[in-house]
Amino acid sequence: MIMKNLKKSMNFFTILTVLLFSGISVSAQSTWKIDPAHAKVTFSTLHNTISDVAGLFDSFESTITASKDDFSDASATLSLKTESINTAVEMRDDHLQSADFFEVEKYPEITFRSTSIEKTDKKNHYLLKGNLTIRNITKPITLDMWYRGTITDSNSGKKVAGFQITGTLNRLDYGVGPKFPEALISNKVQIKVDAEYIQQ
Repeated sequence: MIMKNLKKSMNFFTILTVLLFSGISVSAQSTWKIDPAHAKVTFSTLHNTISDVAGLFDSFESTITASKDDFSDASATLSLKTESINTAVEMRDDHLQSADFFEVEKYPEITFRSTSIEKTDKKNHYLLKGNLTIRNITKPITLDMWYRGTITDSNSGKKVAGFQITGTLNRLDYGVGPKFPEALISNKVQIKVDAEYIQQ
C-alpha cells in the first residue's frame, strides 16, 4: 500500500515537472538605460499666438524595463534636472528657472513614472500612461511611444533600442507660469523624447 501511494506521488510530481518545463518559459526582465550621447528631451510651445519657441533639458536620466522583445510590457521612468533647461537664450533660461516658472532651487527635478502600457493599431506604437510630477504637482498623463527597433552596436557589442516618445501637457496644471496668459504663452506644451537605450 505504501509503495502504491509512493508511485502515485511520484507520478504526480513527474506530471507536474513536465507541465512546468515543457514549452513554458518565463522571460527575464531586461533593463535598458538611456544613452545621453544619443538622446534629446525637448519641448515647444506657441509664443504670441504666431510662433513656436522650443527648448530642451541638457541633464536627464531614464530607464526602460521589459521582458518582451517588442517592449509591449515595458515600464519607464524619466527624470530631468530643471536647472538644465536650455532655450539658447540666456535671459529666457534664467526667467524659466525662476519662481515664475520652474523655481529650480525648490523643485530641482521633473519626473515621470509609467503605470501601464497598451498597444495601438499602429505597429510598434503604444500608449504609455503614467504620472508626471512638476513643481511637486503630480498628474496622470498619456504619452505616445514608438519603438523604432533594436540593433547590436558594432563597437560595444551591446543591444541598443530606439524610441520616440511624444505628448502634450497643460502647463497650468503644474503651476508653471500662471501669471502669463495664453495669448502670450500657450497653455499647451508639446514634449518629445528621441533616444537610444542600451541594454544593461
